[in-house]
Amino acid sequence: MRSDRAPALLIAVLAWAAAPPAARGAPAAGGQAAAPAPAVAPAPAFRPASPDHAWRFPADHFTRPGFRNEWWYFTGNLVAVDGRRLGFQFTVFRVGLLPAPPPLASDWRTDGAIMIHLAITDPSAHRHRFSEVLWRDAPLLAGLGAPPGPRVAWALAPPGTAGRWTLDLDGATWRLDADDDAAAISLHLRATAEGAPVLEGKNGYSRKAAAAGYASEYYSEPRLAIEGTLGLAGATVAVRGRGWMDREVGSSQLAPSQVGWDWLALRLDDGRSLMLYLLRRADGAVDWSSGELVARDGTASPLAAGEFEVRPTGRWRSPETGATYPSGWRVEVPGARLSLEVRPELAAAEDRSRLVPGLFYWEGPVEVRAGGARAGEGYVELTGYGPGSRPPL
Repeated sequence: MRSDRAPALLIAVLAWAAAPPAARGAPAAGGQAAAPAPAVAPAPAFRPASPDHAWRFPADHFTRPGFRNEWWYFTGNLVAVDGRRLGFQFTVFRVGLLPAPPPLASDWRTDGAIMIHLAITDPSAHRHRFSEVLWRDAPLLAGLGAPPGPRVAWALAPPGTAGRWTLDLDGATWRLDADDDAAAISLHLRATAEGAPVLEGKNGYSRKAAAAGYASEYYSEPRLAIEGTLGLAGATVAVRGRGWMDREVGSSQLAPSQVGWDWLALRLDDGRSLMLYLLRRADGAVDWSSGELVARDGTASPLAAGEFEVRPTGRWRSPETGATYPSGWRVEVPGARLSLEVRPELAAAEDRSRLVPGLFYWEGPVEVRAGGARAGEGYVELTGYGPGSRPPL
């Protein structure tokens, strides 16, 4: 669950760089002003999400050009060999700047940018570290793979760190690799799906508003078996645990009145998985909500707004951004006999971008309890909180 409001300045600058010189008002050769371009057919539009998409795996794990946004969103709850509980987020975003590459005879022409977010959370040390890269989808900077892979996406590591950040797929196993020497964090994980992809919404068509057209094509792998290493504060540790992968594509997910979302992805100890999202207006009221309950055998049951309730039980205010986020939730799904308490493992789990002004959001590991006992784990994402905040896309 994640908006069509890509940072306006970023899109304007990168789209300008991707456009032909005449379209940018650049001088022609010799310093003379270029003649007006001849009339051409209207530019193609971004593809809308379709309720009739014919899903094909593994092909749909790879990029699907023509949409304005798409992402591969990994989160996980891990245990280190020393017993510490750790959380991670690794997200690849493709930001569409144009529906198709511009008609230029250049290998550097591009229709998009690639942004990757990396965060590692160590609740026992009260530590949350975030890193990011943002590059044009162009040679030497970043790129996207195609079936049969294994490369799904890659981007140059942050300045000062050698190599690339990469996402690969080998059969049912994802490989996530990223290092940031300056931030002293690293991630090298293998995540194997324990079941078939779960389509979120009817045929994977996930509506985001009552009005037509605001939707994405959305599926999840809610149970990933994960092993590998995490590096934090200069120390690398072996880890194992479980994770969740969300994959969405679309071109107009949020309605004009919506400012952000609350997204909960919970793996219950009884073998069920629960995904819930709530899209909010500027006044804080929920404008649209939906969810999916996945049985132990992988059978998915959609949840409409009236079939569940999510109530905040606390608040946390970021000293860096001034944003106040919900911190703790009561989740009720009466039809499934679920009454859950969801607790953040670390309140201070805010991701703050240095590359995109106004981009900050909360993303952290949570513990699930029922009747006072542990009942599961997962991740929560909160966007659109605080003055000037914008969603990741």
